[in-house]
Formats: sequence, structure tokens, C-alpha cells
Amino acid sequence: MTRVVAVANQKGGVAKTTTVHSLGVALAQSGRRVLLVDVDPQASLTWACGIDPDGLERSMHEVLLRRSKAADAIAATEVDGLSVLPSTIDLAGAEMHLLTKTGREYVLRKALERIVADYDVVLIDCPPSLGILTINGLTAAQEVLIPLQCEALGQRGVGQLMETIDDVRSYTNRDLEVRGVIATMFDGRTKLARQVVEEVRANHGLEVFDPPVPKSVKVAEAPGQGRSVLEHAPTSRGAVAYRELAQVIFAPTPKPSRKKKGRSAS
Repeated sequence: MTRVVAVANQKGGVAKTTTVHSLGVALAQSGRRVLLVDVDPQASLTWACGIDPDGLERSMHEVLLRRSKAADAIAATEVDGLSVLPSTIDLAGAEMHLLTKTGREYVLRKALERIVADYDVVLIDCPPSLGILTINGLTAAQEVLIPLQCEALGQRGVGQLMETIDDVRSYTNRDLEVRGVIATMFDGRTKLARQVVEEVRANHGLEVFDPPVPKSVKVAEAPGQGRSVLEHAPTSRGAVAYRELAQVIFAPTPKPSRKKKGRSAS
């Protein structure tokens, strides 16, 4: 069964797009069929995948306005098994258009319905806001991953996002599960970084996955090259961390064993 996972945090600069891209590449390199869905008008994920948004004939903008099928807008990447449903700046206009439509929260879910079965994992990169595009991403997903920059205001952002997730569960997607938190740009030498992680665990009851993703120049460089850190610097600490996180978060669920029935004693 396909896992549809939204990656969300309304705070910008928390390595959300980097996390989506890196996990996607790690999963594809392990043999999974992966679709990345860019629902951010900034189109950072599209750029990071090596695709120029200005050269696209079809994108998420046309899909959400129902001018194109999602399958017709999907673009291949240089990584085998990894595809992307790209975004452009025009998506900001689509967001305004959706606000006037009935059932606007469900548009992305309906657009993905016919294609999700073609993939093992679908990762949705939500914009850094709690607007209608993020609501669409959360409504379309089964699970949420929360990237967390370990700084003073990080925990406050998690609390605001959890309130939005509760609203989504109440109105559009009651089965939405918060899978956990990924600590990004982590500096283990500082007391603050460790303190923020512990406070998120204690105050929100959320799992914070190990390992945290360390601060790394290689991770920061990769998007500008149109590649993930797993391709740009495959042996770097950031690449190793994302590979391990992909294994932990997306480990296959073991099938229950069937016990053979023995003969009853006579």
C-alpha cells in the first residue's frame, strides 16, 4: 500500500524541502518508487530536483485548477525511481482561486487519487504557511513529518502546527497521523539544541527520530546544484543521516506470521 506523507512546518528555513528531497532520493536509491509533490509556490523542491519551473508547460498550478491531470504534469528526475509533480510561482494564484471554491480542501487529494497506486511512497512538500495549500497537503496525506530546527522558537512553531493538524482531523482527514519530528541543522555541541528536542518530546508527546540531521555545508550546497546531498556528497554526515532516517521512518511493516493449526488431542 502506498504511503502518502506530508512534510510540514509553517516556519520557513527549517530544511523542509531539503528533507523531502533527501528522503525521496534515499528511498529511490533503496529501490522504492517515489513521487515528490511540490505544493510550494516558491518551487524550491522543483529547483532542487534540477527542473527549471519557468520551462514547464504543466505544473501543480494547472493540476489544482483542474486544467491538467496530475499524471500529465509529472516530470522525471535523474534519480531512477524518483519523479516529481513540480510547482511554479503561478501556484500562488491558484491558492487565491481555491479560496472561492467548494471542497477546496480536497482538491489535491482528488488529483492524486488516480496516480498514488503507481508509487510506494508519495512525499508532499507543503509551503511554509498554514494556508489552503498546506491544508490540501495535510488532507491528502496519511501521515505528517515535522522538520524542526532546534532553536528557541522551534517548539512554538510545532505547537501552532499541531493545532492546525487537530483542525484537519476534525473536518477533512480524521485518520491523519503525526509520524514524528526530524531534528534538522542540529548542533549537538549546544545545550539549546538538546533542550529543544527534549521539550518537543515532553510537551507534545511526539517522537523525535534518530539520528538528527547535523548542520552541514554540504547539505546547504546541494540544492544549488540541482541535486540532493545524497548525490552531491554521498558520504557526508548529512547524507548518512538522511539515509538512516529513511530506513527508520519507512521501514516495511512485517507481515504477521500465520501459525499452522495442529491437530486437537483426541
